[in-house]
Amino acid sequence: MMRKILLIVIMLFISSCGYKPIYLGNNEFKGEFNEITLEGDIKINRQIINSLNLNTNLMSTKKLTLKTNYVIVPTSKDSKGQVETYRSLIKTLIIIKENKKIINSKNLESEILYSNKENKFELKKHQDQIKKNLTNKISEQILIILNLL
Repeated sequence: MMRKILLIVIMLFISSCGYKPIYLGNNEFKGEFNEITLEGDIKINRQIINSLNLNTNLMSTKKLTLKTNYVIVPTSKDSKGQVETYRSLIKTLIIIKENKKIINSKNLESEILYSNKENKFELKKHQDQIKKNLTNKISEQILIILNLL
Protein backbone atom coordinates (compact mmCIF):
# COMPACT_ATOMS: atom_id res chain seq x y z
CA MET A 1 0.00 0.00 0.00
CA MET A 2 2.80 2.42 0.93
CA ARG A 3 4.62 1.52 -2.27
CA LYS A 4 1.57 2.44 -4.36
CA ILE A 5 1.18 5.80 -2.61
CA LEU A 6 4.90 6.53 -2.98
CA LEU A 7 4.77 5.55 -6.65
CA ILE A 8 1.76 7.81 -7.25
CA VAL A 9 3.45 10.77 -5.53
CA ILE A 10 6.63 10.26 -7.56
CA MET A 11 4.59 10.07 -10.79
CA LEU A 12 2.85 13.32 -9.93
CA PHE A 13 6.18 15.10 -9.44
CA ILE A 14 7.73 13.63 -12.57
CA SER A 15 4.86 14.34 -14.93
CA SER A 16 3.64 17.88 -14.37
CA CYS A 17 0.59 19.28 -16.05
CA GLY A 18 2.65 21.57 -18.28
CA TYR A 19 1.45 24.79 -16.68
CA LYS A 20 3.53 27.79 -17.68
CA PRO A 21 2.69 31.44 -16.95
CA ILE A 22 1.73 33.31 -20.12
CA TYR A 23 3.97 36.34 -19.59
CA LEU A 24 6.96 34.65 -17.95
CA GLY A 25 9.98 36.30 -19.56
CA ASN A 26 7.86 37.35 -22.51
CA ASN A 27 7.57 41.10 -22.63
CA GLU A 28 7.65 41.55 -26.38
CA PHE A 29 4.83 41.73 -28.86
CA LYS A 30 5.52 39.34 -31.73
CA GLY A 31 3.48 41.18 -34.37
CA GLU A 32 4.44 44.03 -36.63
CA PHE A 33 2.71 47.13 -37.89
CA ASN A 34 2.73 48.83 -41.27
CA GLU A 35 2.71 52.23 -39.60
CA ILE A 36 3.20 53.44 -36.02
CA THR A 37 1.92 56.94 -35.28
CA LEU A 38 2.93 58.67 -32.05
CA GLU A 39 1.31 61.79 -30.63
CA GLY A 40 1.83 63.57 -27.33
CA ASP A 41 4.68 63.16 -24.85
CA ILE A 42 7.82 62.14 -26.76
CA LYS A 43 9.61 60.51 -23.80
CA ILE A 44 6.61 58.38 -22.87
CA ASN A 45 6.08 57.30 -26.48
CA ARG A 46 9.75 56.34 -26.89
CA GLN A 47 9.74 54.38 -23.63
CA ILE A 48 6.59 52.47 -24.67
CA ILE A 49 7.94 51.67 -28.15
CA ASN A 50 11.31 50.55 -26.73
CA SER A 51 9.82 48.43 -23.94
CA LEU A 52 7.44 46.63 -26.31
CA ASN A 53 10.04 46.36 -29.09
CA LEU A 54 7.51 47.41 -31.72
CA ASN A 55 8.63 47.16 -35.34
CA THR A 56 7.32 48.30 -38.69
CA ASN A 57 6.81 45.96 -41.61
CA LEU A 58 5.45 47.28 -44.91
CA MET A 59 3.81 43.91 -45.60
CA SER A 60 1.58 44.21 -42.55
CA THR A 61 -1.94 45.59 -42.84
CA LYS A 62 -2.12 46.84 -39.24
CA LYS A 63 -1.56 50.42 -38.12
CA LEU A 64 -0.93 51.51 -34.53
CA THR A 65 -1.63 54.97 -33.11
CA LEU A 66 -0.52 56.01 -29.61
CA LYS A 67 -1.69 59.30 -28.14
CA THR A 68 -0.19 60.10 -24.75
CA ASN A 69 -0.68 62.90 -22.27
CA TYR A 70 1.21 63.46 -19.02
CA VAL A 71 0.05 65.93 -16.37
CA ILE A 72 1.11 66.84 -12.85
CA VAL A 73 -1.69 68.40 -10.81
CA PRO A 74 -1.42 69.87 -7.31
CA THR A 75 -4.08 68.13 -5.21
CA SER A 76 -3.83 69.90 -1.86
CA LYS A 77 -2.29 73.03 -0.35
CA ASP A 78 -1.49 74.08 3.18
CA SER A 79 -2.77 77.26 4.91
CA LYS A 80 0.09 79.29 3.35
CA GLY A 81 -0.85 78.23 -0.16
CA GLN A 82 2.11 75.85 -0.57
CA VAL A 83 1.44 72.61 -2.43
CA GLU A 84 1.43 69.58 -0.11
CA THR A 85 0.53 66.78 -2.53
CA TYR A 86 0.61 66.18 -6.27
CA ARG A 87 -1.05 63.76 -8.64
CA SER A 88 0.82 62.52 -11.72
CA LEU A 89 -1.38 61.09 -14.45
CA ILE A 90 -0.64 59.48 -17.80
CA LYS A 91 -3.51 59.10 -20.25
CA THR A 92 -2.96 56.97 -23.33
CA LEU A 93 -5.23 56.27 -26.26
CA ILE A 94 -4.27 53.23 -28.30
CA ILE A 95 -5.90 52.68 -31.68
CA ILE A 96 -5.23 49.62 -33.82
CA LYS A 97 -6.49 49.61 -37.40
CA GLU A 98 -6.44 46.88 -39.99
CA ASN A 99 -7.28 47.76 -43.59
CA LYS A 100 -8.48 51.22 -42.48
CA LYS A 101 -10.97 49.67 -40.02
CA ILE A 102 -10.54 50.12 -36.25
CA ILE A 103 -10.17 46.68 -34.70
CA ASN A 104 -9.31 47.88 -31.19
CA SER A 105 -9.36 51.19 -29.37
CA LYS A 106 -8.66 51.65 -25.65
CA ASN A 107 -8.20 54.54 -23.25
CA LEU A 108 -5.64 53.69 -20.60
CA GLU A 109 -4.83 55.68 -17.46
CA SER A 110 -2.23 55.33 -14.76
CA GLU A 111 -1.87 57.73 -11.83
CA ILE A 112 -0.25 58.17 -8.44
CA LEU A 113 -0.51 60.61 -5.55
CA TYR A 114 2.62 61.75 -3.72
CA SER A 115 3.82 64.39 -1.26
CA ASN A 116 5.73 67.54 -2.09
CA LYS A 117 9.43 67.76 -1.21
CA GLU A 118 11.25 70.81 0.12
CA ASN A 119 14.19 70.25 -2.20
CA LYS A 120 12.93 71.00 -5.74
CA PHE A 121 15.77 69.00 -7.32
CA GLU A 122 14.71 65.92 -5.33
CA LEU A 123 11.07 66.58 -6.26
CA LYS A 124 11.97 66.70 -9.97
CA LYS A 125 13.97 63.44 -9.71
CA HIS A 126 11.05 61.83 -7.87
CA GLN A 127 8.59 63.01 -10.53
CA ASP A 128 10.82 61.67 -13.32
CA GLN A 129 10.94 58.27 -11.61
CA ILE A 130 7.17 58.31 -11.15
CA LYS A 131 6.76 59.12 -14.86
CA LYS A 132 8.91 56.09 -15.77
CA ASN A 133 6.96 53.80 -13.42
CA LEU A 134 3.60 54.98 -14.74
CA THR A 135 4.82 54.50 -18.31
CA ASN A 136 5.88 50.93 -17.45
CA LYS A 137 2.37 50.24 -16.14
CA ILE A 138 0.87 51.60 -19.36
CA SER A 139 3.32 49.49 -21.41
CA GLU A 140 2.20 46.35 -19.56
CA GLN A 141 -1.44 47.17 -20.29
CA ILE A 142 -0.65 47.76 -23.97
CA LEU A 143 1.26 44.46 -24.13
CA ILE A 144 -1.82 42.61 -22.89
CA ILE A 145 -4.00 44.37 -25.48
CA LEU A 146 -1.59 43.58 -28.31
CA ASN A 147 -1.22 39.93 -27.31
CA LEU A 148 -4.99 39.52 -27.30
CA LEU A 149 -5.27 40.54 -30.96
